[in-house]
Amino acid sequence: MTSRHHESHELTMFVHYLKDGEFEGDVGSSYAERLIAATDNSIYQQMPKLSIYPKHGKDLTLAVEAAQQAQIPLSPRGGGTGTNAQSLTQGVMVDVSRYMDQIIEYDPEKLTVRVQPGVILSRLNAFLKPYGVFFPPMVSTATRATIGGMIATDASGKGSRIYGKTSDYVEALNVVLSDGSSFCAKAFTQEETQTLLKGTSRTSIACRELYRVVTEQQDEIERVFPKMNRGLTGYNLQKICLESGEFNPIRLFAGSEGTLVLTEEIVLRVKKIPTHRSLLVVRYDDFDAALQHIKPLLSSDPLAIEVLDDRLLDTARDDASWSTIKEALGGETEKPVRGINFVEFAGDDISSLEQHLKQAKQLSSFPGVIDCHTVVDPAVISQLWELRAKAVGLLGRPRGNKQGVPFVEDTAVPPDNLPAYVRDFRRVLDNEQLDYGMFGHADVGCLHVRPFLNMQSPEDQRRIRRITDKVAQLTHHYGGLLWGEHGRGVRGEFSPLFFGETLFSELCRIKKAFDPNDLFNRGKLVPVDGHHVLKIDEIPFRGTFDASIKEKHQENYREAIDCNGNGTCFNQEPDIIMCPSYKGTKDRLQSPKGRAALLREWLRLSAAPRKNKKAYRSFLSSVKRNLDTCLACKACSSQCPIRVDIPKLRSRFYSEYYRFRVRPLKDYLILFLEPLLTLGRCMPRLTNFGMQNSLSKKILSFIGLVDLPSLSPATLPSSAQITDKWLQDGDRRKKVVILQDSFTGSFDGTLVEDAYSLLRKLGYDVRVTPVLNNGKACHVKGFRQPFLRTAKKIIQAVSSITQNNIPVITLDPATGLMFEHEYRDEYGEHLAYPCSPEKFLYDRREDHKGILSKKCDVHFISHCTSQALIPENGQLWSHVMSSFGISMTQKKLGCCGMAGLFGHEKENVDLSKKIFRQHWRNHVDSFSLAEGFSCRCQSERMTDFRPLHPLQFLNRALFEEAAAE
Repeated sequence: MTSRHHESHELTMFVHYLKDGEFEGDVGSSYAERLIAATDNSIYQQMPKLSIYPKHGKDLTLAVEAAQQAQIPLSPRGGGTGTNAQSLTQGVMVDVSRYMDQIIEYDPEKLTVRVQPGVILSRLNAFLKPYGVFFPPMVSTATRATIGGMIATDASGKGSRIYGKTSDYVEALNVVLSDGSSFCAKAFTQEETQTLLKGTSRTSIACRELYRVVTEQQDEIERVFPKMNRGLTGYNLQKICLESGEFNPIRLFAGSEGTLVLTEEIVLRVKKIPTHRSLLVVRYDDFDAALQHIKPLLSSDPLAIEVLDDRLLDTARDDASWSTIKEALGGETEKPVRGINFVEFAGDDISSLEQHLKQAKQLSSFPGVIDCHTVVDPAVISQLWELRAKAVGLLGRPRGNKQGVPFVEDTAVPPDNLPAYVRDFRRVLDNEQLDYGMFGHADVGCLHVRPFLNMQSPEDQRRIRRITDKVAQLTHHYGGLLWGEHGRGVRGEFSPLFFGETLFSELCRIKKAFDPNDLFNRGKLVPVDGHHVLKIDEIPFRGTFDASIKEKHQENYREAIDCNGNGTCFNQEPDIIMCPSYKGTKDRLQSPKGRAALLREWLRLSAAPRKNKKAYRSFLSSVKRNLDTCLACKACSSQCPIRVDIPKLRSRFYSEYYRFRVRPLKDYLILFLEPLLTLGRCMPRLTNFGMQNSLSKKILSFIGLVDLPSLSPATLPSSAQITDKWLQDGDRRKKVVILQDSFTGSFDGTLVEDAYSLLRKLGYDVRVTPVLNNGKACHVKGFRQPFLRTAKKIIQAVSSITQNNIPVITLDPATGLMFEHEYRDEYGEHLAYPCSPEKFLYDRREDHKGILSKKCDVHFISHCTSQALIPENGQLWSHVMSSFGISMTQKKLGCCGMAGLFGHEKENVDLSKKIFRQHWRNHVDSFSLAEGFSCRCQSERMTDFRPLHPLQFLNRALFEEAAAE
């Protein structure tokens, strides 16, 4: 039997065993499903044979038994944020994040919480917050990092000097061993330990070997393990046998990266949330000064000290969030800022905290300090920590054909050695003539370093070996570790250097005792008979695959190729708008990362001879199917650190996909939608009668469109028309034009009327454009030439007004923002942009003070595209409302699920409604205002309540007050 046939037989046996055992989870065998599992946040790409998604512990056990039968290895996966290929495999990937993500129970008396391994850290802490407690390890990937993954790498993150690591909080660990048996690991008493070690089960055999190693090699462990916060994980042999006589194998499992057991359930200890927090922001004119300052600052006993270098700060200035945090950092300085230290203090005793803070501030005369200031507002502190959390992704943002990549990414040395170590580290990178960014947990000597490389370049690929070898020796020389936080993964080849030959040999014996057939995460950490540990340049680099993509596609699909897999789009946070389709399905193919991966592979396969046309067509169908569920909210274009703009890439893909294919009839109806609306507005009643009768609805449903709104164009006086004379004569300071887009102008004419009325009441000389087509539907569906023609016309129409120094206001953000994005992408930077109503009124807010005497409170819901592209949007509306005497609270609810025509397409209805229920259903009430046309339509469809646009609310409030007088 050939090797390929043998592998096929193994896989068939594995799948049949799952089926016979009534496996209830999902089995992903398609090329696309395997492809999304082939990458993580590392520089590698390795295709698994299969991806499975267990629903519960029984499924997990069944998978292990199937692996035993078929002798096929398993690799567990959580958030997929590994930077060293920890979960990549040629075997079967076991993804616990889709279903095994339940928080089972919280015990307030014991301060413990029982969870499944797929629970996301930020979701766990959101659940715990009402109880006044939290799970302390604070990793920057908290919005997608799973508890199982954190245990696998013994994650720590910010504040570890005080709070420690994940293993410090694991009370009990229910695991599945390599023979399918279960084991509840905990701290065993001496009596329990003796009973455990006497058995003949796989558990007893393995624990007996572990006990032997930690007792016989106690002196060697003490000699070899570094004396620092970031311990020698994978496998951690410290604190397994405690002075009390207890035996705790949890310490071994934490950090073992799924090579010993698979985790089924966890009991975690939690801590009370500190009552008070404050943050000292210290800025420096030199990064080395920031590092030198760490030791003095530590004397003030902070919770954490996090350092950022100037390269990271430069990149952050281009991020959408910069406008909201630049003042919190301290504003402009005379000297360039080359480094920042965030020094955080937390505790329940406010006087003690203030004393520590005062002590730290007294150290601000240190050489190189530009300034320092204290932040106490919890919201502002969170914004600044968000900048730090984004650092991993920001340094992945491309600079030319290079981007920051992880491979020597989480080294750690004793803090006292950090400045000298960094100087030597920099020398290694400078000798390679590389740019790089640095940031990290300076208080514990853990530094994140991302050199900028072009991983499609063979020379840069060779640098991975050269640099890693040097940095490994460097960290060892300074008493530190090559892996200080993010696990070893394929860096397992350096284990003998750090553990020493004696302990490394013992690690191999421990692995063999737990997993004699090397079924768990084969090739990682330590070898077992017949198998070797993978080397850092043995797994294929993703750049090698990308290099085969044609040059023209490299340019047109640059964002997809640049996606570094950081997984920010895998979050389940209700107030983060990226990514609605992933949140609704929990299918990673339906995320920006998944879609980018599919597009990259499509481009690669398109450039190669097609040996199997049927397989290629099947894959191509998967690409299109997963792009179809994108809602085009544009969140990925700003909230993704790499700015992977899937709506733009999808439009280009559709254009190529349909070059030689017949489109569905629905697409052609959408193509001609705006011209048809022009006719419909001429006779709206007749059009509505024709569209809304039962026969028409059946025909439209057959075509693929449902729940279409009725036409309701604006009725305006003839004086609202724009004339050449009006454009050129009179006082232009009070002139303003309202742009009627095709959707608002056709379906929501009352908004146009209200906006016209309001601005006139405020003293403006108002005109309204005819309804202007914007081409958004054409762009979404990839009708490239019709979109370009339409875009050109509306750009010219707006320019003819703005060239007279008269502002143009757009009413719907989704269409108004096309000028700054879709139109700019095609026609360059120098376009005349219309103005949003909130920006227009904000700039003139002093003119409106005191107009309304009646006070009231309202809730405002931003359109998802506004949240994505203009984060200050909600604040602007708040200031505008305040100038009228209205108190406004912003609600960040994510996408409503309508997204233009998306919610009206028959195949998307279920997902559209699910997204609304996830994000909006429990938050829309009579006090809610919504700026998006789609949002108001979706709310009415789902709740029978249609929120007002803020302009409508203001106009009606003014009308009611005038009527009362």
